[in-house]
Amino acid sequence: MKSNSGNNTVHLYLLVLIRILIGWHFLYEGVSKIIATNWTAGAYLAGSKWIFAPVFHWMAGNVGIISVVDFLNIWGMTLIGIGLILGLFTRWASAGGAILLLFYFVAYPPIPGYMMGVPADGSYLWVNKNLIELFVLSAFVFLPVGYLYGLDRLYYKWREEKVRKPVPDLPVGNKNGIERREAIRDLISIPVIGVFAFALYRKKKWDSFEEKLLKVEGIDANSGATLLKFNYSTLKDLKGQVSKGVINYKDKAGNPARMELSRLLMGGNLIGGWAHARDLIYVSKLVKTYHTDEKIVQTLALGEKCGINAIISNPQHGRIFQKYKHEFRSNMKFFSDCGIGLDFQKGIAMSLASDFDALYCQGEITDRWTNEKYDDGTGKTVPQRMELIKKGLEEIRSHGKPAGIGAHRIESIKVCVEYGLKPDFWVKTCHSHDYWSAQNAGQWKDNFFDFDPEETIRYMATLKEPWIAFKVLAAGAILPEVGLKYAYANGADFVCMGMYDFQIVEDVNIALDAFEKAKERSRPWMA
Repeated sequence: MKSNSGNNTVHLYLLVLIRILIGWHFLYEGVSKIIATNWTAGAYLAGSKWIFAPVFHWMAGNVGIISVVDFLNIWGMTLIGIGLILGLFTRWASAGGAILLLFYFVAYPPIPGYMMGVPADGSYLWVNKNLIELFVLSAFVFLPVGYLYGLDRLYYKWREEKVRKPVPDLPVGNKNGIERREAIRDLISIPVIGVFAFALYRKKKWDSFEEKLLKVEGIDANSGATLLKFNYSTLKDLKGQVSKGVINYKDKAGNPARMELSRLLMGGNLIGGWAHARDLIYVSKLVKTYHTDEKIVQTLALGEKCGINAIISNPQHGRIFQKYKHEFRSNMKFFSDCGIGLDFQKGIAMSLASDFDALYCQGEITDRWTNEKYDDGTGKTVPQRMELIKKGLEEIRSHGKPAGIGAHRIESIKVCVEYGLKPDFWVKTCHSHDYWSAQNAGQWKDNFFDFDPEETIRYMATLKEPWIAFKVLAAGAILPEVGLKYAYANGADFVCMGMYDFQIVEDVNIALDAFEKAKERSRPWMA
């Protein structure tokens, strides 16, 4: 071993540095879990989707197994980290680390469709940092014990000295000097433990300060071996799955078909940046910035875990929805409002091209086209516009998909019914006026979506088609527990509600309670 030659010495230091850095990563992973006290790998294992998912799910569901898994993860990472930093039992630490990384990689391989809900600090395709560290540690397993600077090498040299014969030509003074330098090199990584302890102390001090000010809880280290608590920490609080209803329609062949739909649907306005933030003009851009492709995917995944199986949105979101549906093998249903300007037919074409599961005439289009005062400058009469809605429904049905009509004004629904339109479902606003900003009834404002709640409830009760209620919170002006109860109790078969990912579990629990309380209502369930 020519460890004192120039190039080889550089190689040695680089390898030692790599070993220390990986050790630091493992050590912090372990220590952060010890500090968290309530950390568990249960959510991580339960979220696996690859071919070994049943095994990981079984482990997550077994209290005894998961306690062992948690212990091995926490203390395994900690001891592996210490061993790699100090160069102590390097082969064993490397082998242990490689085995853990193999499990992490198998649970969530960076293959499209199997990384759902796992935070990533970059984009991966087949190769991620778990796999890279796995191979690096595998290489360390096969390196000679005395090759890298560390406590193993120091012990190895001490043991060899006991049986080694003295070298006659080497002066004693030089020999001692070389041995001291070699010993110092082997102890070079010990100060790293001190640096780590100092860094951990400073971080813990800042976290304590931040928690006092912001009441932030459950901060966790983010790595390939850790699932963000932000996404899944409250799943344990979920009271149950959202119940289902049915929308009846006809397939391409004209045969009766059924679409099972969760009683609570996700709304796509937040994803698209339509936040109805009134005078807060920066909010729409803020919401769009928050909802990256990854965040949208995580939001949809969390909704599915809670039993939500549909989202209503705009044709423009077809790309990300179909990416989620096909790459992640999802059963989520995507409803399109076909709202491209005021061009219902263009919206239908875009939605069909993106293979939306159900389509309907956007509420704003219906409101305008059914209003006798509507004039777009063409001189076309209301019946001509009604024919466009009728033809749109026929076009949707010709592709074997459910066809609906949306509206904000109850008068719009009445005009459609009087014209003889019979959709597969209605999408109608439903909220009370019992909130402080509900003023100037009868005038269009961005805080007023159901102009006549009492008439909405009365008239919708006469219709036999399923009713999806939306704007039940008046764009955030009404509390979920109030708005959901009001909508279910007053006849809505389904409720569409915009939700951020951090609101989903709470909103589902509220919906479950509201649904139970609304079982006794005047309008029978139509779905």
